[in-house]
Amino acid sequence: MTGPAGLAIRTVTAEADLGRFVVIINATNPESPTSLDEIRWSDATYPGTARFLAEVDGRPVGAASVGRIYMFAPEHPALWAMIGVLPAARRTGIGEHLLGEVSGVAGSRGKTQLYLRSAADRPDAIEFLARRGFTELERSKSVRLELADRPVPAITLPPGIELTTLAARPDLVEGVHAVAIETFPDVPGGDEPMAVGDLAEFRARDVDRPSVPNDAFFVALEGDSGRVVGYACLLMQAGSTTVAYHDMTAVLRAYRGRGIARELKHATIAWAIENGLTALETGNDEANAPMRAVNARLGYEPMPDEVLMRGPLFGGIMTR
Repeated sequence: MTGPAGLAIRTVTAEADLGRFVVIINATNPESPTSLDEIRWSDATYPGTARFLAEVDGRPVGAASVGRIYMFAPEHPALWAMIGVLPAARRTGIGEHLLGEVSGVAGSRGKTQLYLRSAADRPDAIEFLARRGFTELERSKSVRLELADRPVPAITLPPGIELTTLAARPDLVEGVHAVAIETFPDVPGGDEPMAVGDLAEFRARDVDRPSVPNDAFFVALEGDSGRVVGYACLLMQAGSTTVAYHDMTAVLRAYRGRGIARELKHATIAWAIENGLTALETGNDEANAPMRAVNARLGYEPMPDEVLMRGPLFGGIMTR
């Protein structure tokens, strides 16, 4: 494996290097932006992520990271990785060197695979991985709802269902966790279900995360029993105060088909409009026809597909 003269790859440790890392990742992976706040949350919640900067003659031209896949248990055989090389420095071997670095970290932790994500409108990134043994594991149909001039949707709940938020009812978090336990296995995609984790991990990842506003975390209750039967929440895009993702919309199996998911979605859209957001984004596996139909009826417009690639560790020569 070769690279340009003057190439050096070093581990990111200093704050200034973290800033350079964020700039390169956001420039090269715009569909998966990050921020210093997001990195600090990640390191506090899931310690152990390794980050690298690639420099040519002291000028940063590439970045990479590797760490636990949040949605799988610690013993999962793969780690999550991101790699980005600025356009002018591509096709010079820098990407291979970075892939070698993250592979080395994964191998040292007993892992055998890496997951990397790209957008379908970046075929060069997908081709780079495919040539090194990666194959498509999952394809998500990404969509976006522009909120400018959109009226606040009315919320019409089915009989017997009430709506509140975790900001108003933090005591409902255990019921929300119970909904996640039943519904996560039903989410299409990949070849194994997402891991909910125990209540502490679920809270840290999906509830108490700073980028998850708890007044936008809507909970559907059965009025008579008070049972939590569904929920929907938003996740603010890293580095943005005006764009959010639909982090999850979930309804217990026995309560589906009654319009609860639609009204939960209406509630999050209403919150977004009332709080000055400009757009909402989400994505669903190709096989998730029910939720994709809900999004289509609500006016979400297609974006480039999100492609999840899985592949073996790369045995290239390290540069350090």
